[in-house]
Amino acid sequence: MVNMAARLHQKVGKNNIKDCKQMTAILESPIGAIQVSGCGEGIHSIQLQDNFVPKDRYYGTKLVSIMTRVASFSCELCESQEEMTAPVKHCMTWLQAYFCEPWTSGKLPLPVFHHPIFQQATFTCNVLRTLLNDVKFGEMISYKQLATLAGNSKAVRAVGGAMRSNPVPIIVPCHRVICANGQIGNYMGGRGNHLKQWLLTHEKLLKESRETS
Repeated sequence: MVNMAARLHQKVGKNNIKDCKQMTAILESPIGAIQVSGCGEGIHSIQLQDNFVPKDRYYGTKLVSIMTRVASFSCELCESQEEMTAPVKHCMTWLQAYFCEPWTSGKLPLPVFHHPIFQQATFTCNVLRTLLNDVKFGEMISYKQLATLAGNSKAVRAVGGAMRSNPVPIIVPCHRVICANGQIGNYMGGRGNHLKQWLLTHEKLLKESRETS
């Protein structure tokens, strides 16, 4: 059973728009500690561990057992939940649903983002929002296909740059972007490829098990 207890501390941070008083919450998840930072306006960042090797990657898991495995994940928020800003609390709820009840995460409203990258009318922002809106749970898309969806089929490298710049992984699902040849490609600069494989397998098996049930 995976313990998903949140440990909180406060810090003061800044972004390029204005000074923000940020709250940072740490969620223990099946892929290790996930750090969520945000202010009262929205989420600034989600940081994943790049040196954590999941004990259960779902590799070789039969579809008949996948629902049992997901059901075994437990979710517990810390006692000081009221200290979290509303956007951070919302983000923690969404992440818990993604791991513990992933078939419900698509029905939940998405957290509001307050990172400067989402406040600018740039191709990077357009790519990230296109990915968020158009590539659903259990789906995958190539860098070139995403470039085309975002309005510039020749901007494949720029799409790769946008993935590296993504401040809120998992919610903006850069793990669903793969190479045209079917290889999963790099994640977190290549340091988190095992995490990318885990996330893709987590979604694939859940999607298939729901379709065949």
